[in-house]
Amino acid sequence: MEYPALFEPSKEGGFVVTFPDFDWGVTQGETEQDAQEMALDALCTMIRKHVRNGEHLPRPSKPRDRKYRVIRLPALHAKAELYMAFDASGLRKAEMARRMGISKVNVDRLFDLTHHSRLDQIEAAFQALGKELAIEIRDAA
Repeated sequence: MEYPALFEPSKEGGFVVTFPDFDWGVTQGETEQDAQEMALDALCTMIRKHVRNGEHLPRPSKPRDRKYRVIRLPALHAKAELYMAFDASGLRKAEMARRMGISKVNVDRLFDLTHHSRLDQIEAAFQALGKELAIEIRDAA
């Protein structure tokens, strides 16, 4: 999952970073590398807040021009995709738990980006939603 981030040079030096897909969230960094690290942290924070509040998580848009950088979420953040599939399904957490044969607390953990869920649990959650988890391995750029 990748979200675009707008990197604008700051008058004081460095970069100010905003996210067009979210109506809040800004960060900055002294260098582009620093700004990218801060952007990833800010993006994860925004996603966690949306999930915690039960809010709709926006789909990533396409970068618009050269000022944009793509911020890629780590693999464990497939949980963000899981949450979006759950949100779109209209199910309640209790029904999801029943379908998976687990407690509602464990469903909450599946959406918690800071909780390290096992891959088989995430896969089972996607299956309970009628989805299939596919993993792609490719050469690093």
